[in-house]
Amino acid sequence: MEECTSNRGAENLDDPPNSRLFIVSSRTVTEEQIRDSFSAYGDIQGIWLVKDKNTKESRGVAYVKYAKSSQACLAMETMNGRLLGEGTKPIKVFIAQSRNSSKHRDVEDEDLTRIFVMIPKTFTEEDLVQTFKEYGDIEYAIVIKNKTTGESKGLGYVRYYKPSQAALAIENCDKSYKAVVAEPRTKSGTGEDYGTATAAYMNSGDAMSQYSFPMDASGYQYLDYRSGEYTRSLMVSTRAALSQEQFFALFDLIPGLEYCELQRDYGQALIRYNNLGSAVYAKEKLNGFEYPPGNRLVVAYVEDGEDRTSSVNRMAVQYVASQMMSAVWGGASSGHMMKPTGYSAVGPVSTRIQTDVNLPPPQKLAPRDSQSKERLFVVFTPTVLPLDVLEDVFCRFGSLIEVHLVPGRKVGYMKYADKQCADEAMAMLHGRFVNGVKMKVMLADPPREESHKRPRTY
Repeated sequence: MEECTSNRGAENLDDPPNSRLFIVSSRTVTEEQIRDSFSAYGDIQGIWLVKDKNTKESRGVAYVKYAKSSQACLAMETMNGRLLGEGTKPIKVFIAQSRNSSKHRDVEDEDLTRIFVMIPKTFTEEDLVQTFKEYGDIEYAIVIKNKTTGESKGLGYVRYYKPSQAALAIENCDKSYKAVVAEPRTKSGTGEDYGTATAAYMNSGDAMSQYSFPMDASGYQYLDYRSGEYTRSLMVSTRAALSQEQFFALFDLIPGLEYCELQRDYGQALIRYNNLGSAVYAKEKLNGFEYPPGNRLVVAYVEDGEDRTSSVNRMAVQYVASQMMSAVWGGASSGHMMKPTGYSAVGPVSTRIQTDVNLPPPQKLAPRDSQSKERLFVVFTPTVLPLDVLEDVFCRFGSLIEVHLVPGRKVGYMKYADKQCADEAMAMLHGRFVNGVKMKVMLADPPREESHKRPRTY
């Protein structure tokens, strides 16, 4: 592949965040057509067409960089599904993931509609609405309060109906609010859509086998209440620079997560649950846990002034512990993977493949002696998928010849007898999860360069 652009003014493609679009279009769409259609929404700093290195033909994939996030979001909202020329297919427009992002899933519209703000402790939810409604229609506004005293913590959330509205608020509101895009959560607030890769890792035998915890006579974990030190708030410290979403994904595996706030130190986060049981269980399970592998977490209670000795609280702790041992952590020993809400199971065995995209039905593999017309390069995170699973997934677009995994590396190649089938597989599977593993799917370099060079990403 090669990068083609007539405008290279943007030194940092991720500054500001969420200002770059990823576009899937027809091969015949030109840079001029993209510029003509997208320039109406803001200052375009660069356009990149992904082309075949040998034929110089467009692969039907492009990136557009705007000066502002609000401009990119408005273009996405308006242009998604439109035609750029006669005989072309409707385009798909997304906010491009940051090139150095450690997130475990692609950027979705709902991820960009909620902002997190610092506010005066005298602010009510009505004050929040009145302050931020000038940037767009507000779905809801929430002031985060102490559950015991009812006092504001000086923090709040504002959710808009459109990403462009949230982006305008971040760009134009008073800087004292320190507005940023809030870490995503599900509509139900349970966080069940999160932590896919995290859940897969933590439910593996290797991840949890190094830790053992005392059990009571019923087989559940025994928790010592006598110290009186446990609370609903936790401070997590780590040497690795984890993002807020990584902290969120990990601690949201335990029910009841109320909020997750990244501290000034990038290696610290304040975690709070809505019940003592979840907090105690999170402390006992995750203190000393290695995430990612080789990075040990330090989890400690944070004093919050609440009563921690009542029989109700002790019952809550034991109840959550028993539920988590049987429902979540029990999966490590049985070999079952926790299935997030909204995921579909496909394949000959219903539990064999779990993915966050609706796959077409399986198709037969092309003959092994078929001529390869296109190869895909796939990067797996956090681990490589089995060959049979990869064949089952990538064969569904037709003409798959074979799957090749590079020994000792978390990468592989998918060889296709038809370019269009490979393009469809790349468009549908790039950034998606299969059995808790995220896949980056890209066009591979010509065979002669396989051992020397990886495909570039833009």
